[in-house]
Amino acid sequence: MIEPLLPLLVAVPLFTAGLLTLVGHQPRLHAVVTMAVLVASTASGIALVAEFAGGGASAHGVGLWPFGIAIPLVADMFSALMLTVTGLLSVVCVWFALASERASSRYFGPLMLVLLAGVNGALLTADLFNLFVFIEVMLLPSYGLFVLATRGAAPLRQAAGARLYATLNLLTSTVFLAGVGFVYGTAGTVNLGELAGAAQADDRVGYAIMVCLFALGIKASIVPVHGWLARAYPATSPAVTALFSGLHTKVAIYAIYRIYAVVFDGDSRWLWIGVAVFSATMVIGVLGAAGETTTRSILAFHMVSQIGYILLGVALFTEVGLTAGIFYLLHHMIVKASLFLSTGAIEVRYGTGTIGALSGMAKREPVLAVAFFIAALSLAGLPPFSGFVAKYSLILASLDAGEIAAVVIMLVVSIITLLSMLKIWSGVFWGKNSESEDAPAGGGAVLTEAPPRVEARLAAPAVVLAAITLSLGIGAELLLSLSETAAAGLLDPSAYLEAVIGS
Repeated sequence: MIEPLLPLLVAVPLFTAGLLTLVGHQPRLHAVVTMAVLVASTASGIALVAEFAGGGASAHGVGLWPFGIAIPLVADMFSALMLTVTGLLSVVCVWFALASERASSRYFGPLMLVLLAGVNGALLTADLFNLFVFIEVMLLPSYGLFVLATRGAAPLRQAAGARLYATLNLLTSTVFLAGVGFVYGTAGTVNLGELAGAAQADDRVGYAIMVCLFALGIKASIVPVHGWLARAYPATSPAVTALFSGLHTKVAIYAIYRIYAVVFDGDSRWLWIGVAVFSATMVIGVLGAAGETTTRSILAFHMVSQIGYILLGVALFTEVGLTAGIFYLLHHMIVKASLFLSTGAIEVRYGTGTIGALSGMAKREPVLAVAFFIAALSLAGLPPFSGFVAKYSLILASLDAGEIAAVVIMLVVSIITLLSMLKIWSGVFWGKNSESEDAPAGGGAVLTEAPPRVEARLAAPAVVLAAITLSLGIGAELLLSLSETAAAGLLDPSAYLEAVIGS
């Protein structure tokens, strides 16, 4: 029985974070213990995926309190897939932070583990108030990580980004908590097991839940409340940018999928709003990238655009649409982190991420160039990478649902995405090597004393994730099958609800 093990996914990281804080500044011990806990969390996610390969769900009431009082932690295929990928990204991003010497603070490891506990709790909880609590547990260490994972005094841009990030998330959490209060006031409960279908039965509950979904939409960075992400995320270190890209917005997206499936029961009355908003998110996000001049700013705007693709799956709310959306979600977490880490490795080693400030990196850093190239083509949706499978599946789902306009938008945005990736490629990787005596093509600066090349341990995280996206494209059948199982659990949440009530 796996039910009693679910609380350990929250308790172990929290307990370990406390122990590391007590032992003081021992960098090697902190690194080993932190990585061990992150690897164990990832392994637990894989075990849960194997457990739910045939469907179903399992739940545990914390403290063995009766239903309605206990904090319900529930796992099914969807949450298991998310636990696996968020754990993997945590391992890779901390690996990069250690390799780049951006994890030197004695608090980096403890803060990372508290963040992991919050993410795991948010993915497992079946209670709206406890979802708020776990999101706050996830956010509090993030404020520290935002400013700690850097070297030297924080520049003005980073301070402004941290202020924006903290202010926006505090405001959004307040809105979400107000929505939870409205739900309790109209339905008398915030437990998802008791809220099943409540939005269809009572419009007041539906409007209350919409307040929660609006707050989650801000956290997910959908249009028109998207601008904060593109300004805040590039202001921290590359490792933390990649980490946040795979965890924070994706937890919000997961919650939107789960809440709409359970509380609205896929109510078709509101789906057209989602199609319109998420299509606009695709377009505005990709156009926002056109005017940016740094690699991470371009990638951050593309992150907004791709979130529109991911959420289109729940707006379609068909088996094919949900399957495509979940596959797209998992693929995007991996690919976007790879892009942030490949360009981030160059930024860490050469001191700049500005387009045109360096050139010819494909000759000087061929391994990173290949990793970026693979992830960029995957993001644009070209075969044989996972991005092609994700976009092709979503296009088929949209055609099946009759959303022709969304299909046209996806195709056009994919072309513009490819052009933006070529902008980074030509501005950073292509051209004459910057250590040449002659000025490089494109006006890049000449490096009179070239810094050491990127070490293998710093390049490896991006390479590993790029290899995964290639393998997911070539062997897409496995992840598509698992995504289909997760989608079936959203279309028919009876097993999930029985597990919650039985807890």
